[in-house]
Amino acid sequence: MTTQTDTPAAETADRRSWLREHSELGVCVLLLALGVLVLTDALTMDVDITQRGPVGPRTVPVVVGVGLLVVAALLAMDVLRGGRGQAETGEDVDLSEPADWRTVLLLTGVFLGAAVLIEPVGFPVAGALLFWGAAFALGSRRLDRDPLIAAVLSLATYAVFNNLLGVPLPGGPLMGVL
Repeated sequence: MTTQTDTPAAETADRRSWLREHSELGVCVLLLALGVLVLTDALTMDVDITQRGPVGPRTVPVVVGVGLLVVAALLAMDVLRGGRGQAETGEDVDLSEPADWRTVLLLTGVFLGAAVLIEPVGFPVAGALLFWGAAFALGSRRLDRDPLIAAVLSLATYAVFNNLLGVPLPGGPLMGVL
């Protein structure tokens, strides 16, 4: 005996309900895609034959790619066995309040400004403006110390990356001084 619930509309509703209950599978698909992308990039990378030792430029990307695939598989198994992520508790966030778009827009402007300025004025100046602008956007109004802290942070970051780690950052007009 057939019932009225075996209609295509009921099957579609059941499928949507199942997908909604297993929405974490979307994260699994994203992790899987990222893992495949990282592994494809790592395995097609041109590597110098004169590499010394077993660890080369492919090692870390391969480990990260395999890790992404393993996490995707483990998460998919957990979700299919009935595991569910906990709902966000939001700590001290009041979800009934609207978003603070002023802060978001200020931070966006600061980041875009730093990205535009890094080449002409160099990392130390652009970084100082980035650090100071982020502190200002997030609510700090200490005009006597914030620019000084931002300048010290920017110069320290520049020195660590440029001098210690060997990652060349644009120095701008301060290139000869630093």
